[in-house]
This record gives sequence, structure tokens and C-alpha cells, in this order.
Amino acid sequence: MPIKVSDVMGRVAIAVRQDAAFATIVDTMRRFAVDTVAVVDVDRRPIGVVSQDDLALKESPEPRAGRRERSTAEAAIAADLMTTPAITVTPDTPAGDAARAMHRHRVRQLPVIDPVTGRIVGTLHRRDLLRVSGRPEDELRAEIDAVVRNVAGADAMTVTAELDGGTVHMTGCVADRAREVRLRRAVARVEGVVAVESDLSYGQEVESDLSYGQEDVVVPPLH
Repeated sequence: MPIKVSDVMGRVAIAVRQDAAFATIVDTMRRFAVDTVAVVDVDRRPIGVVSQDDLALKESPEPRAGRRERSTAEAAIAADLMTTPAITVTPDTPAGDAARAMHRHRVRQLPVIDPVTGRIVGTLHRRDLLRVSGRPEDELRAEIDAVVRNVAGADAMTVTAELDGGTVHMTGCVADRAREVRLRRAVARVEGVVAVESDLSYGQEVESDLSYGQEDVVVPPLH
């Protein structure tokens, strides 16, 4: 059975209200040892997020700004500082989809919301998703290598797939973009893979058994 967000999420909703003061946001980050907090409305629905970068941008880098600029920054509330929209998941979201959302949006945590009310019910951290990779590393590597051989076909000998903490980084070259897309999606579906980073090139001649007159491997479409 596919692992869902509810299987690995934290049950504590790390969030502040939209009228939360600068100091409250900082204290919340320190208390939970996070660099981002969700911002919720009066009904506890996420409407944005505030990161440490958002806080830093509010403070002027000019030393001459002194106390006046710092005072202005600390007077700001969450609604002034937040980035919108809030990227959220539900407890039933597949863990793999949540991992790819984190990777795509370059975030380390996501608010988990009730699918009916939209209210925040927990927080999913990147470290929670790393538990999806609880399979033995040798087993996971072997499955990734098998997928590369099956999907890349005659191009497999030119592809390198490196596993690092649940993230697969692929380099090399394949015959065309369609094969690159199929390979990237197939590797991402391997249970235990958190994200896939592809630096594969395509549209180049690839040395293979084709040089001996053999036909290319026919790759069935993924469903």
C-alpha cells in the first residue's frame, strides 16, 4: 500500500495567525527549530508562509538604517511578511507526491490541511519524508538501476543515477526528450525515492548496440 502523508506527518500544526507580531514569528521558529511557519486566518486555514528569508528581507542591509529600520521590521505582522499562496497537502496525499512538491517549490515543510474544512491539522517536514526511504540502501539502489535499464533501454550505459539521502541525481544523455521524461518519472515512482534531479541531455548520438545493427529497445508507455 502506498505511503501517505498521514503515515509520516507531525501532528503539531506549526503556524501563527496573520496578525502575529515579528517577535512571535521568531519565537515560534526557535521553539520548533524550523525555518518556516504557516500563516493561518481566523479559521485556521493556511493563507501563506513566513520563512527566515522573508524576515531577513524586511530588515534593511544598510548599517545606516540602524534602530529606525529594525524597529519598522519588528513592527510588521505575519500578513505583511508572508509569501503566498501556501503550498499544502492533505493526510491522504501520497508521500511521493508531497516529496516532489517540496522539491519543486524548494521548501522543507508543508502545512497539512483537512480536505473538507481546509484547516491546518499538522505539519509535514522533509525529515519525515526521509523515513519513506527506510528500505535498505542496497535494495533501493538495485531497484533504481533496474528501472534505468528497463526504461532507458539502449541508452542505459550512458546514464548514471546517484542516490543521496533519498534523492536521485541523474546525469548522462539519452536519445530524446521523451525518453528523458519517461526515465525521470519512472525513477520518481520507486518507493523510497524522495525526489529526482535530472541533468540528462538528449538529442545526441549515443553509443550503443545500435552500432552492431541491433534495433533499439521498445519502451512501453508508463501508466
